Amino acid sequence: MALFPIFLSVVFVVRNESENVLQMLVDASKTIAPVVADYELIVVDNASDDESIAVLQQLTGENGQPNVQVYALIKQVDFDTACWVGLENALGDFVVVLDPLADDINFLPQMLDEAVRGTDVVFADNDQKSAQSVFYYSAFRIFNKLYKIFNGIYLAKEAPQYRLLSKRVVNYILQHSQPAMTYRHLPATGGFARVNLQYSAKPRCVQRKRLGESIDRGLRLLVSTTRAPMRLATSLSLFGALANLAYSFYIVLVGLFKTDVAPGWVSLSLQQSGMFFLISLVLLVLGEYILHMTSLSNEGPLYHVGQEFTSATMTRRHKLNIEEVLLPEEPQLVTTPRERA
Repeated sequence: MALFPIFLSVVFVVRNESENVLQMLVDASKTIAPVVADYELIVVDNASDDESIAVLQQLTGENGQPNVQVYALIKQVDFDTACWVGLENALGDFVVVLDPLADDINFLPQMLDEAVRGTDVVFADNDQKSAQSVFYYSAFRIFNKLYKIFNGIYLAKEAPQYRLLSKRVVNYILQHSQPAMTYRHLPATGGFARVNLQYSAKPRCVQRKRLGESIDRGLRLLVSTTRAPMRLATSLSLFGALANLAYSFYIVLVGLFKTDVAPGWVSLSLQQSGMFFLISLVLLVLGEYILHMTSLSNEGPLYHVGQEFTSATMTRRHKLNIEEVLLPEEPQLVTTPRERA
């Protein structure tokens, strides 16, 4: 097995795994230590309510596991936010993020092989996934199709959670105002060299995901990473304003050319259409203002230099008309023994 001359950081997100966390770290060390020059294991405890904290304290003691760093959260957060806790504290040249219950760490050497060739982002997708409910699968497919339409990538396949990122990518995400949110999609949409790998491994256990939490997380991701939902709202407001304006002209024409109009219909209809026109216009202005403010808060840096190269030969140096002159060495005074006496 090849030895990669890099410093690798591996981020685990765990919750209530006091009985399994030791074996997870031991298995990770056995896999990582032979293939990299140095490594660190970053464990993010997502507000466990069992004995996980006590176990992790023992594991980081003098007789515990080497190269382990623990970050214990006091409040449970979503998986992406917990991952970012480990990412922003990682020191490695490359950072691996995985779910130890669903992702296979034994596939890591293949990912490292792609990374050392110059790939900044390596995604790995497991063909074997935990079975979920029909409602979850339906919502999952709808979300990913919408995200594909709005952002151009099928998030589940093209940007899975098991990923290896170079330090350049991590620094790029750090420049965004909401790195914990943009971390989910930015490695796939930021323009970095990336590759998607497939593997097949049975998960450690069956993980049932909550539909409500997944829907909430998906909606926040859609709203924070694309303008499409708010743009749809402003488009409907514009359509409502124009439709009511057209209806007002229709009412006026009916009042001018129809003789059998019910008394009060023209004035009442004009009043209602005018009110709806003003309401739609106000919603349009508010929607555009909110969209602008959201864009400013979510917008990242205008550019990011991933790599920089300079030519070994610079022609401007030859145009300076400078000649290199070697000065003669100064003669050294040699003193004979007689002169010293």
